Amino acid sequence: MALQASGGGAFEDGARSAAPVAVVIPAHDEERRIGATVRAARVVDGVDLVVVVDDGSRDGTVRAAAAAGAVVVRHGRNRGKAAAMETGAAAVAAVDAREGRRTPETAHLLLFLDGDLEESAANTAPLVDPVRAGTAAMSIAVLPPQKRAGGGHGFVVRAARDGIRRASGFIATQPLSGQRCLTREAFDAALPLAAGFGVETGLTIDLVRQGYPVCEVEVDLHHRVTGKDWAAQRHRAKQYAHVARALAERGAVGALPGALRAGTSGGTVEGDGVSREPGGGGS
Repeated sequence: MALQASGGGAFEDGARSAAPVAVVIPAHDEERRIGATVRAARVVDGVDLVVVVDDGSRDGTVRAAAAAGAVVVRHGRNRGKAAAMETGAAAVAAVDAREGRRTPETAHLLLFLDGDLEESAANTAPLVDPVRAGTAAMSIAVLPPQKRAGGGHGFVVRAARDGIRRASGFIATQPLSGQRCLTREAFDAALPLAAGFGVETGLTIDLVRQGYPVCEVEVDLHHRVTGKDWAAQRHRAKQYAHVARALAERGAVGALPGALRAGTSGGTVEGDGVSREPGGGGS
């Protein structure tokens, strides 16, 4: 079910019924969950390729992903979620070139999923449908309330949502959702991606500003929820800094609280001690 959609402009409307789907999964230390996620993603209608980008994991993520049937690309060190997405998309482009898929109608659609979705990854077909039909260049999953307790207080979500609205006019229900399907043209138009965990915020702003239609779709997905311990707070701080940088680079610092806005310059953020919402998944 589509919740809302942005208007079109630069996007050339057209169905991509001949285009297969490539799943790209950025992963960091996801040994326990990546196998189930890969196996579930492989059964999604139209998927003929699953690429896992191991972003400098220290556990058995590579082994588990390969055993489940994924093509695995490795980063020697942790480079962040955006870099992992770019690496995965480049791997898919290499496959397209080898297979002679040189037109927008035949190139793989890119379905980005988090590594901790496990069996629920099999439910992602509704994300592909509007992109395959040519009614959207990017679809964003809106997840139901999660089964596991946890999570933060929504600070980063509010900052991202307000920033996206200020910068593009698009009102995102779940602005940090990492589950997205894109055409190759739309993905390439957003390069270089906003760094780290700012990637989703930057993607939405950049594509809507360029006239690519973006829609939200309700999808029954479930992932690990970040808790409220010290490690979780550190994760939220890092995520907030990345989102703030993405907004600053796009002229949307007005969405940030005054004290932090004053300390934002050249893509950095000063200040801490604020509750922050995790984005789920990624590296």
